[in-house]
Amino acid sequence: MDVTTTLYPLEKVRFIIKDACQLDITYAYDDLVFAEHGVFLLQFMNPEGTQLACWFNNETTESDEIRIFDSLVRTASLNDCSITFKGHFSMEQKAGTDEIDIKFVDFA
Repeated sequence: MDVTTTLYPLEKVRFIIKDACQLDITYAYDDLVFAEHGVFLLQFMNPEGTQLACWFNNETTESDEIRIFDSLVRTASLNDCSITFKGHFSMEQKAGTDEIDIKFVDFA
């Protein structure tokens, strides 16, 4: 069985999030990077980490989304990256486990 693992430049994204929003990363799994408090997550769109997708928690206010996204885009641009708004997500803990279901809703 051929299993390949992509190593993404997590430190670069950590810097972008911290510089843009003063938030830390709370969790990273595969191509997803969760910002502190679950406000948003970034998704690597390429292995180099130069193209990122941004998903906002469906509980984040629109004014916070705009403010945070503008700051992320500005900081990412200064670090040779681009960020695209992709949509919203919701998280729900599975009953009786530590697992979390994430549902994505694409921006239409």
